[in-house]
Amino acid sequence: MAADFLGGIRVLDLSQYLPGPLASQMLADMGADVIKVEPPQGDPLMAMDPLTGGPDGDAYYKAVNAGKSVLRMDLKSAQGREGFEALLANADVLLESYRPGVMARLGFAPDVLKALNPKLICCALSGYGQHGPKSGEGGHDINYIALSGGLSVSGTAETPVAGWPPAADHTGALNAVNAILAALIGCQRTGKGVYLDVAMADTFMAWQAWGLTGQVQGSAMTRQGNLLNGGAACYRVYAVAGGDFVTLGALEAKFWANFCNAAGRPNWIARQHDPLPQEDLIVEVAALFAADDLEYWESTLAGVDCCYQAVLDYHQAVAHPQVKIRKLVRKEDDHVQVLWPVHVDGEALDGRQPVTHITLNQSLKKWL
Repeated sequence: MAADFLGGIRVLDLSQYLPGPLASQMLADMGADVIKVEPPQGDPLMAMDPLTGGPDGDAYYKAVNAGKSVLRMDLKSAQGREGFEALLANADVLLESYRPGVMARLGFAPDVLKALNPKLICCALSGYGQHGPKSGEGGHDINYIALSGGLSVSGTAETPVAGWPPAADHTGALNAVNAILAALIGCQRTGKGVYLDVAMADTFMAWQAWGLTGQVQGSAMTRQGNLLNGGAACYRVYAVAGGDFVTLGALEAKFWANFCNAAGRPNWIARQHDPLPQEDLIVEVAALFAADDLEYWESTLAGVDCCYQAVLDYHQAVAHPQVKIRKLVRKEDDHVQVLWPVHVDGEALDGRQPVTHITLNQSLKKWL
């Protein structure tokens, strides 16, 4: 089945690389008609492999742009601007991810957009937002996470570690979609559009409420020093014999007790709340896990309600029965589609249509 929650909603997408295209793909998954407008040479992602740094990112481009129609046009030309204005007049949403000021230089400042289409919802998804001392700077996911304070408490005790996937890019996409959906509802009530300023740095800062509250409460975070970032024996990644890794997330007393009993260490139960970081207990639990291989631990903890899960690589993950039954991962010829992670009335959505390239005339005929 396919979602049709946004059936009839028309989205123009001027974004590039990952955050904006991911946002517009989610809107397409919900039923919106998305036309992605690219420069004549295409999205620069096509020329950059995001995993190897090589010159070919075509497969990754397909993975985040499936489900959309792509129109390549030069917005710096009179013909391009005229065609884009015609599309804007009939759009419900405009998503762009340029640096602040670029849209104005192209002739599409917020007041111009409002004059062209008073009901238009314009979402500007940028790194640092439309104002502030860093608003004009370039940046990427790792920079936005660093600014939030979150990177300072992620990683090993010795050094911060950048995570995967790019979390600020994804939070930016999610918050852009949330804001657009709310604005669409508001427009239905008021008949007025709105200009949304969504900064990826802000969206990652929005995840820092607990860490910042810890500062106020006198429980400042340190890398591998707190309950949820490696300071507790009951909530950590452990190595097992043979080079594999497992996770234990036994935060609640019943889960920790179940683990300790299954592992033959009932004497550890009372130590769950030793002062953090629990260096001595962590050493003991680590030694226990390291003494046996993954097969042993999968067998020993099978059916034990203790929040245990082996660390899977991508091959193992897509083959896992839980992942397979949810039907979200679809293998295409040269890339993988991970569908909108929502089951509607008990069913996963159908696969997305591949990227479709259309002309300006086709676009106008489609929307006018």
